[in-house]
Amino acid sequence: MNREEFDKLNVFGLGNPNDAYAEDFTGNSYLKQLAKTENGISFANVTFEPGCRNNWHIHKAKSGGGQLLICTAGYGYYQEWNQPVRKLKPGDIVVIPANVKHFHGARPDSWFSHIAVEVPGEDTSNEWLEPVSDEEYNKLDN
Repeated sequence: MNREEFDKLNVFGLGNPNDAYAEDFTGNSYLKQLAKTENGISFANVTFEPGCRNNWHIHKAKSGGGQLLICTAGYGYYQEWNQPVRKLKPGDIVVIPANVKHFHGARPDSWFSHIAVEVPGEDTSNEWLEPVSDEEYNKLDN
C-alpha cells in the first residue's frame, strides 16, 4: 500500500516522528497520542513506514500489564519469540500478554498503523531488546 492510499485510510493521522524511540526501531515510525485515562490506560496511534519494525521487546509486569494492538490501516506483522508470524490487516486485534518477547511492524510493501493500548498492571515496564534482523524479517513472507 503506497503512502497516498494509506493516508486516505489512516483516520487518526500520521503523528510526529517517533524520535524518542528511534533507537528501538528499524526504519521510521510516527506517534500520535490519542488519550490517557485516569487509571493509566494509554492509547496511541503508531504508524510504520514500509519495512519499519520495532525491536524485540517485552512489556514486563508483576501482574496485569501487557498491550493491545488495534490495527487500523495498511498491513503489518506481529510475532512472538519462537512462534509463527501473524500477518495483520485493518480490523485485527492483537492481545499481547505481559512478559512475552515479541515485535510488530509494517510489511515491506505497505505502510501500517495500529492503536497501541497499554494495559495497566503492577510494576510495569518495557524492556527493549535486539533488533529484528533483516535476515529474520525478510523470511516472514516465506
